[in-house]
Amino acid sequence: MSPPPPSPGAQPAVPKRFTAGTHRTVSPEETVDRVRPFLPALGITRIADVTGLDNLGVPVVMVVRPGSRSISVSPGKGLTLAAAQASGVMESIEHWHAEHILLPLKLGSVFELHSHHLLDAGGLPRLSVRPFHDHLRMYWVAGMDLVSGAPTWVPFEVVHTDYALPLLAASGAFVMSSNGLASGNHLYEALSHAICELVERDAATLWHLSGAEAKRRTRLDPSTVDDATCRTLLDRLEDADVLTCLWEITSDIGVPAFCCTIVDRDPNPLRPVAPMTGFGCHPARGVALLRAITEAAQTRLTLITGARDDVRASGHGPEDDLRAARHFLREHGEAPGRRAFREAPDHLGETFDTDVAWEIDRLRAAGLHQVVAVDLTRSEFGIPVVRVVIPGLEPPHEIPGLIPGARAQRRLSERTS
Repeated sequence: MSPPPPSPGAQPAVPKRFTAGTHRTVSPEETVDRVRPFLPALGITRIADVTGLDNLGVPVVMVVRPGSRSISVSPGKGLTLAAAQASGVMESIEHWHAEHILLPLKLGSVFELHSHHLLDAGGLPRLSVRPFHDHLRMYWVAGMDLVSGAPTWVPFEVVHTDYALPLLAASGAFVMSSNGLASGNHLYEALSHAICELVERDAATLWHLSGAEAKRRTRLDPSTVDDATCRTLLDRLEDADVLTCLWEITSDIGVPAFCCTIVDRDPNPLRPVAPMTGFGCHPARGVALLRAITEAAQTRLTLITGARDDVRASGHGPEDDLRAARHFLREHGEAPGRRAFREAPDHLGETFDTDVAWEIDRLRAAGLHQVVAVDLTRSEFGIPVVRVVIPGLEPPHEIPGLIPGARAQRRLSERTS
């Protein structure tokens, strides 16, 4: 893996040849056609179109991989059914790669590996399960720092998604998740997706920790959304009698990020669905907002299909979902949006390599100086898969036992000051 070019033209560009609602080097149809021959070997047994189980009309699929070592059902969403299929299939594929890593590992502590170039493990999301210190022996895997270009060793715990028990030695010091794991038709497509996911989760956590008035200031006026694809989905949700609440949650990093929560305006007591939330982040604000809207619809269908129970807004049953829906409507139903869509930043890069370089520039400007990518691509499939790790960014806030990082602590102090 080579670092992004210092300037456009330093190496062959990676053009975006598909930009309708999402950015890819090829169309969603071609994306799925390319990987379809490998699905049996990757354990994928079914791509189920579940769009019709809800009344929103937003395409959603469930991709089933029964032998998974982490999550056996990967949802996918998009502006079209083909886009949803590409989304779900590629997510399932990247999880398989992270569960079956064959890269060499080193076992040692920060103290023992002092001669190696190590990622700043102290800046990683931490758990209260096991204290981290420089003499804790753990496994490490090699990646590439996209800022310096230097080979850099990363704690293996934050790279793999093989959660089959027993876990490896020293597991529990850091948050284990799929955050920053991404695939694509090209390495730079995967890198951009991974970086944006990490920035999105950080932005969502910082926004969650903000005070009520700060959140109110970020509420979008839906009538100001002038992106044609987003407008289409917002009108579709309105026709389904669904309240759609939007917030711009872009952090100091400056990559556009949005939150979308949807709920039935008249919740059905016989089929209650709690408010469902989605997030999105992308250099192009239209794509970022579309991701948030489609993810909210995807989360609804994930609950409706029973694929996962941990997406409930609160509680453990229909009565709790109904109460949550009615409470959300009382709190947000008449609240006006104050922010205009065009106030969000917007970067319309023509190639993925320039997008990645722009994203790294934004991270560095915010004081984040390590962006390490571990290439998980397997030669027998040739599907680009990466895990990106950025010390200093916050993970999703709802993780049990999470120790707030420096950025979260600053936001909390701002809230109380």
